[in-house]
Amino acid sequence: MSGGVDSSVAACLLAEAGYDVLGCHLRLVHMDGVDHGCCGPTARADAEAVARIAGFPFEVLDLSEVFEEAVIDDALAELEAGRTPNPCVRCNERIKFGAFLARADALGIDLVATGHYVRTERRDGRWRLLRAADPGKDQSYVLHTLGQRELARAVFPVGGMRKAETREVAARLGLPVARKPDSQELCFAPRGDAAALFEAWAPHLRREGEIVDPEGNVLGRHDGIARFTIGQRRGLGVSTGDRAYVVELDARRNRVVVGPGELLLRRGLVADRVSWVAGEPPAAGPFEAEVRIRSRGEDVPAVVEPLGDRIRVEFRVPQRAVAPGQSAVVYRGEELLGGGRIVEAIR
Repeated sequence: MSGGVDSSVAACLLAEAGYDVLGCHLRLVHMDGVDHGCCGPTARADAEAVARIAGFPFEVLDLSEVFEEAVIDDALAELEAGRTPNPCVRCNERIKFGAFLARADALGIDLVATGHYVRTERRDGRWRLLRAADPGKDQSYVLHTLGQRELARAVFPVGGMRKAETREVAARLGLPVARKPDSQELCFAPRGDAAALFEAWAPHLRREGEIVDPEGNVLGRHDGIARFTIGQRRGLGVSTGDRAYVVELDARRNRVVVGPGELLLRRGLVADRVSWVAGEPPAAGPFEAEVRIRSRGEDVPAVVEPLGDRIRVEFRVPQRAVAPGQSAVVYRGEELLGGGRIVEAIR
């Protein structure tokens, strides 16, 4: 229970349905004097208040040590390599459906429920991961690492609801979080400034370097490539006379390369750390599917070729701003098939 309306309603709906519910709030970060969104004292108090109203027990689980190793250290390594990390994907894989699921096992708990907007279905002897009923709130992208073991134990009570319905249920139950705003960006970053938080953990990320054009001409200076991502236009601090975008992050030379928008187009990508919901790809060779390359992006038609623990994706139409470090997630209709971490954007 993050202290938000979605996980609060999820827990209360299960309690209403007759399940024995234990509300768990995860403590993920330790920084004195800072209220880290869903991980801070305000969120914890909100979650505990909901549990008290609904009449089920409540616990705080400290998973900060594994969170630092599995999520923070991984994100810092990605930033140092010039990639754009995806901590939400990593957190769901290693924390919510990793360490937290293991803790549930130790407590003899049968199922783990979250407030994610996603649906599951068991058909033809296997579990399927499906988009949420509310397209605008669908969170399947950040859950693409889940497999059969996790889905067999997972419950997503609000996945078949629209967000407005969730708030209506919260109001009906008299929950104090009924009108609480949705969290934005990284839930554990205060004020949404993820770069500042990562730099607090790793001050060496603030290393000054050059901003250059595609020919290598120096246009200005930057305070660290961790503050930039592929496709970024705002906050570059340089003027080129035309619209300029970040088209490359050169970690080896600590350079940010900026140029016109057409230089962002890529015809495909390679992804590693690939997992399939079914445990294997839907075909041994290349197959047609839809691929999403950012959480709030569109699904685009592509040919996906499985290559062991990697995939090669060829877009039907070239795509802008394919950012290494982000996830490439494969869909077929409403079903999520699998995905991985983008490591190469193919020109």
